[in-house]
Amino acid sequence: MRVVLQRVSKASVQVHHEINAVMQHGLLILLGIEAEDGQEDIDWLCNKIVKMRIFNDENDAMNLSLLDVEGDAIVVSQFTLHASTKKGNRPSFIKAAKPDVAVPLYEKFLEKLEEALGKPIGSGKFGADMKVELINDGPVTIIVDSKQRE
Repeated sequence: MRVVLQRVSKASVQVHHEINAVMQHGLLILLGIEAEDGQEDIDWLCNKIVKMRIFNDENDAMNLSLLDVEGDAIVVSQFTLHASTKKGNRPSFIKAAKPDVAVPLYEKFLEKLEEALGKPIGSGKFGADMKVELINDGPVTIIVDSKQRE
């Protein structure tokens, strides 16, 4: 499982010209799922996301977590995070999980993140054409991969 975390001061996601989620101050999370991913990846990532200290404290140092700042979150599925660009100019998405595997994992990820954060989160719609708007705060953008726990 791979996520791109974007610290935002505002974000929203539209599905079919209707706003599906909107938030202030928190994280916009782009989520890519591989076929080999499972509950262990979900648990590890959700714990990492809510505790990652990427929000500024009173001294303007990144010392606070999403939990500390009581921030919001929106999760958007994005299979393109697993693009392979080794050959040619057209990306291959062979590593991305097929919907029959990815949808249940996506839904479990949403549930686990809500549980870890202790409040509802917003989301896009799996597989839909979405329009995502955000104001990146910082900018702070961090990539985390459950298979490369650095």
